Amino acid sequence: MIPSAGYNRQLTERQTLGVSVFANGGMNTEYSGRDGGTFGAGEAGVNLEQLFIAPTWTWKLNEDHAFGISPVIAYQRFSATGLDSFAGFSSDPSALSNNGTDDAWGYGFQLGWQGQLTDDLRGGLSWRKVLKMEEFDDYRGLFAEQGDFDIPQMFHAGLAWSGIEDHWLLLDVQHIRYSEINSVGNAFASPGFLGDDDGAGFGWDDMTVVKLGWQWQQDADQTWRAGVSYGEQPIPDSEVLFNILAPGVQQWHVTGGLTRQIGDGLELSGMAFYSPEETVRGENPLGDGQQIELSMRQMGAAVSLGWRF
Repeated sequence: MIPSAGYNRQLTERQTLGVSVFANGGMNTEYSGRDGGTFGAGEAGVNLEQLFIAPTWTWKLNEDHAFGISPVIAYQRFSATGLDSFAGFSSDPSALSNNGTDDAWGYGFQLGWQGQLTDDLRGGLSWRKVLKMEEFDDYRGLFAEQGDFDIPQMFHAGLAWSGIEDHWLLLDVQHIRYSEINSVGNAFASPGFLGDDDGAGFGWDDMTVVKLGWQWQQDADQTWRAGVSYGEQPIPDSEVLFNILAPGVQQWHVTGGLTRQIGDGLELSGMAFYSPEETVRGENPLGDGQQIELSMRQMGAAVSLGWRF
């Protein structure tokens, strides 16, 4: 369950102030300890959870263009088990695995613009700076830079076309710079020990995601939506060993949803998504000739209530 909430208030004719609280989803894996466990050290897995608090101020420059800025406060927590077999590769084996849950706070900001380009075409741009996080001290022997786990910067651009009555067609492009975060972007074969500045990471590549969407305003009370997105595979086949812990191999997502006005100022929205199974195969760098296969499929749903007052 991933909760979220938001509030927005009109300050003047051209300014608003609001706040959003939302999660990034994180990553959770659990593998049994049967036959010694995945890495030969019993039950193995990780749990990463991330929360963002974003106060937002917007300014409408004129009838066609608006700008916004959000200071972003981030909170994350992490735990890992079953990694003691990597002790010989760690700069601090006592802070590698099975140390319970550690947490960290951090900060950054996001900037955005949205504007009317023509009568039928709107555009938007946004950029989120790297969110600088406190180190996971209890896992300084696992993550590069002594437990550092910053949240990468992100760029976003979009277009929305309303040339067909009651319909919108939307195109978004999102780019995430995983390679700039050593604990995420460093290759497993990096020269340093786990926890060093140049220590092993998950080897994730930068990722570009393209999203196509459609919205239909059926009537004053009902809106329908559908979309599809494709993201470049972030996990190379050379990085399958460590990514048993974080097998985020998904590339395609299909989504559908609707919004329904249910009363004076109240609206109910729902959505569901499905991501078909994706697989990455590669050789185990610590087991000559041994192949590792990572596979995942995803599905989920969300519901939200909005109140205008």
